[in-house]
Amino acid sequence: MTVSVLRTANQTGHAWWRKTPDGAVKIDTAATTTAALLADRTAIEAAAGEPVDVDTLKLASPVTRPCRVIAQMTNFESHAKDAGMDPAAIPLTFFRKASASINGPFDDIVKPPHVRLLDYEVEIGLVIGRETPVGTAISDANLAEFIAGLVVTNDVSARDIQLPQTQFYEAKSYPTFTPVGPELVLLSAEELKRFGDLRLRLSVNGQERQNALVDGDMLYRPLQALQSLTQFQELAAGDLVLTGTPVGTALSAPPKPAQLVANLLPPAMKWKMFFASQARNRKYLHDGDVVEASVATDDGAIDLGTQKTAIRFA
Repeated sequence: MTVSVLRTANQTGHAWWRKTPDGAVKIDTAATTTAALLADRTAIEAAAGEPVDVDTLKLASPVTRPCRVIAQMTNFESHAKDAGMDPAAIPLTFFRKASASINGPFDDIVKPPHVRLLDYEVEIGLVIGRETPVGTAISDANLAEFIAGLVVTNDVSARDIQLPQTQFYEAKSYPTFTPVGPELVLLSAEELKRFGDLRLRLSVNGQERQNALVDGDMLYRPLQALQSLTQFQELAAGDLVLTGTPVGTALSAPPKPAQLVANLLPPAMKWKMFFASQARNRKYLHDGDVVEASVATDDGAIDLGTQKTAIRFA
């Protein structure tokens, strides 16, 4: 049975909680980071006492910063096709996000004044459970030793910054651009085998935008991702790996004829035309919009919870 961990934070400090059917029970631990908590599993299992109503807690991200935040690029067949790409030709690649972008699951997402096209991407986050040096051998047999648990994430993106730069770091690293949580769901090896049964959902103002099952859509699963990462990147407990998003983002590829015409234009004119057309796309996020993102199996056996964030224009 999964174990769900919550975190609260305020000016006087923070606390860790274990979610139970009756509410949240405080974990007796001195851990101040996700990494330290994962090393204190005995305290998580032993959590007891009078439960409190989860709704009375102001939940923070269960992944603390600083940490590494690494994200897979296009990793769902449906998203690749929507972007005008051939899924069979998509390589397994990664980009980095600043961990300062990590935000609480119910905190506002703040759009910087210069950003015009704000987009969303619901993703499953892998929380690394132990030190993983470069060259570590990871297999199906030991995968659960390296993935402590899963979280809901939203890879918020400033598309008008991302696309002309042809790199993702700035566009996805502004403060508040990675809401995480509400729960860190710790999984056993058997439970992790159900990763393919997870369904990702995202809505804006109650209107569903994304709804996809991992099975049949995700191109590279966590085993392949970590095997590739550990060829060149060390990982540590508490690091966060985002695994890609399905179709349904605001950004979508223009029709093929328009792409062919645009490719004949000078870059400055091409981007001017592209962003003029994107400005008419009402799916981009607006001031006051409410984004809800969730990940769970259809039978509810694994449920990472639902985050609810409001968009605020700075």
